[in-house]
Amino acid sequence: MTIPPGRPMADPANHPSALARFFGGRPSSVIFKLILLSILVGFILKVLGLDPFNIIRSIRELLDYIWNMGFDAVITIGRYFLLGAVLVIPIWLIIRLVRTPRGQ
Repeated sequence: MTIPPGRPMADPANHPSALARFFGGRPSSVIFKLILLSILVGFILKVLGLDPFNIIRSIRELLDYIWNMGFDAVITIGRYFLLGAVLVIPIWLIIRLVRTPRGQ
Protein backbone atom coordinates (compact mmCIF):
# COMPACT_ATOMS: atom_id res chain seq x y z
CA MET A 1 0.00 0.00 0.00
CA THR A 2 1.42 3.38 -0.95
CA ILE A 3 0.80 6.75 0.61
CA PRO A 4 -0.80 9.29 -1.74
CA PRO A 5 1.55 12.15 -2.61
CA GLY A 6 1.15 15.29 -0.51
CA ARG A 7 -0.37 13.48 2.49
CA PRO A 8 2.16 12.53 5.17
CA MET A 9 1.43 9.51 7.30
CA ALA A 10 -0.18 10.42 10.63
CA ASP A 11 2.18 9.93 13.55
CA PRO A 12 0.41 10.20 16.93
CA ALA A 13 3.70 11.01 18.66
CA ASN A 14 3.97 14.28 16.69
CA HIS A 15 0.50 15.55 17.60
CA PRO A 16 0.51 18.06 20.47
CA SER A 17 -1.79 17.48 23.42
CA ALA A 18 -5.00 19.44 23.82
CA LEU A 19 -3.30 21.55 26.50
CA ALA A 20 -0.37 22.35 24.20
CA ARG A 21 -2.78 23.22 21.37
CA PHE A 22 -4.72 25.53 23.68
CA PHE A 23 -1.59 27.29 24.93
CA GLY A 24 -0.14 27.52 21.41
CA GLY A 25 3.03 25.67 22.37
CA ARG A 26 4.61 23.99 25.36
CA PRO A 27 2.70 25.24 28.43
CA SER A 28 5.87 25.94 30.44
CA SER A 29 7.34 28.01 27.61
CA VAL A 30 4.12 29.96 27.07
CA ILE A 31 3.70 30.64 30.81
CA PHE A 32 7.31 31.90 31.03
CA LYS A 33 6.73 34.23 28.07
CA LEU A 34 3.49 35.50 29.60
CA ILE A 35 5.29 36.26 32.87
CA LEU A 36 8.00 38.24 31.08
CA LEU A 37 5.44 40.10 28.95
CA SER A 38 3.35 40.87 32.04
CA ILE A 39 6.39 42.36 33.82
CA LEU A 40 7.24 44.49 30.77
CA VAL A 41 3.66 45.74 30.30
CA GLY A 42 3.38 46.34 34.05
CA PHE A 43 6.54 48.46 33.98
CA ILE A 44 5.22 50.50 31.05
CA LEU A 45 1.83 51.02 32.73
CA LYS A 46 3.55 52.05 35.96
CA VAL A 47 5.66 54.61 34.06
CA LEU A 48 2.41 55.96 32.58
CA GLY A 49 1.03 56.36 36.09
CA LEU A 50 -1.60 53.62 35.90
CA ASP A 51 -2.12 51.52 39.02
CA PRO A 52 -4.76 48.76 39.32
CA PHE A 53 -3.96 48.23 43.00
CA ASN A 54 -6.76 50.62 43.91
CA ILE A 55 -9.13 47.99 42.51
CA ILE A 56 -7.41 44.93 43.98
CA ARG A 57 -7.16 45.96 47.62
CA SER A 58 -6.50 42.51 49.03
CA ILE A 59 -3.47 41.97 46.78
CA ARG A 60 -2.13 45.37 47.76
CA GLU A 61 -2.45 44.52 51.46
CA LEU A 62 -0.54 41.30 50.86
CA LEU A 63 2.20 43.19 49.04
CA ASP A 64 2.35 45.77 51.84
CA TYR A 65 2.81 42.95 54.32
CA ILE A 66 5.66 41.45 52.26
CA TRP A 67 7.15 44.94 51.80
CA ASN A 68 7.30 45.36 55.58
CA MET A 69 9.30 42.14 55.72
CA GLY A 70 11.99 43.74 53.52
CA PHE A 71 11.61 42.08 50.10
CA ASP A 72 11.91 45.28 48.06
CA ALA A 73 13.14 43.66 44.84
CA VAL A 74 10.55 40.88 44.96
CA ILE A 75 7.78 43.38 45.52
CA THR A 76 8.92 45.59 42.67
CA ILE A 77 8.94 42.69 40.21
CA GLY A 78 5.68 41.38 41.68
CA ARG A 79 4.01 44.75 41.18
CA TYR A 80 5.20 44.94 37.58
CA PHE A 81 3.98 41.37 37.00
CA LEU A 82 0.53 41.97 38.50
CA LEU A 83 0.11 45.29 36.78
CA GLY A 84 0.98 43.82 33.40
CA ALA A 85 -0.92 40.57 33.97
CA VAL A 86 -4.14 42.56 34.46
CA LEU A 87 -4.00 43.28 30.71
CA VAL A 88 -1.78 40.58 29.23
CA ILE A 89 -3.54 37.47 30.56
CA PRO A 90 -7.12 38.43 29.56
CA ILE A 91 -5.99 39.59 26.10
CA TRP A 92 -3.99 36.38 25.60
CA LEU A 93 -6.95 34.26 26.73
CA ILE A 94 -9.35 36.06 24.37
CA ILE A 95 -6.94 35.62 21.45
CA ARG A 96 -6.50 31.90 22.26
CA LEU A 97 -10.26 31.38 22.49
CA VAL A 98 -10.91 33.21 19.22
CA ARG A 99 -8.23 31.20 17.40
CA THR A 100 -9.37 27.82 18.78
CA PRO A 101 -10.58 25.66 15.89
CA ARG A 102 -14.28 24.86 16.00
CA GLY A 103 -15.63 21.32 16.05
CA GLN A 104 -12.63 19.59 17.65
